[in-house]
Amino acid sequence: MRPKPLPFSALLALLLTLGGLQASAADALPGKLPQGGIAIVQLEPGSRALVDGRELKVSADGWLLFGVGRDALGMLRIEIRPPTGTPQTHSVEIAPREFRIERVDGLPPQTVSPNPVIAARIAREQAAVVAARQRSDDRTDFVHGFLRPVDGGRISGVYGSQRILNGEPRSPHMGLDIAVPTGTAIKAPAAGIVSFAEPDLYLTGGTLLLDHGHGLSSSFLHLSRLDVSPGQRVEQGQQIGAVGATGRASGPHLHWGLNWFDTRLDPALLLP
Repeated sequence: MRPKPLPFSALLALLLTLGGLQASAADALPGKLPQGGIAIVQLEPGSRALVDGRELKVSADGWLLFGVGRDALGMLRIEIRPPTGTPQTHSVEIAPREFRIERVDGLPPQTVSPNPVIAARIAREQAAVVAARQRSDDRTDFVHGFLRPVDGGRISGVYGSQRILNGEPRSPHMGLDIAVPTGTAIKAPAAGIVSFAEPDLYLTGGTLLLDHGHGLSSSFLHLSRLDVSPGQRVEQGQQIGAVGATGRASGPHLHWGLNWFDTRLDPALLLP
């Protein structure tokens, strides 16, 4: 069953929790958005929106979203062009955050420093994932809020942390890790369309992408089992797979990532 839309008051509270923009008229846009943050705004239907000169998708009923990455700095220039009246320009400051340093040891050496053959495989697989993230549907599944994708568990990794893998500095961690036993059910945090599903990628093992519309997608990595297939629609709370330790993982956990096209966002900001 499709979840009912949240009441406006509850949705507004959710959006404020994101550290994002209020769901109200363009003149209510606040001044700050944190690094890794997502803005979900409802404009007057028929409006157009440009962020730093880039025109973004606005739904028929006025929904707009955009986000900023981990290392974004400075100000965003947002131009709102209502269906009638004078366009308005707003400035949104990107608020810096402090990120942890996390050390992960005990990983298979070839997953940290792969040989040329494995590196080529990784590049091919990651290119396929990047291509799936370019989807830009008119659906607005993101407006109904997000749920935690697994019950219980310990947060074992956070967004933005600098990773030291087997003693070697590597790229920052771009998601939320939740340590739970292998086989734990994974639920769709929000409704969407499965845009990618592969059981055995080299780095990320069982890998699933769920597109929520307007370029916003969730990724679920290291799965032991995938219960859905590409093109399938799933509803919020529906089981989509099971936790595992496949790919480059030191133990069973779910990695939940969030992307706005190529921009990696912090999924923890979506949760109460």
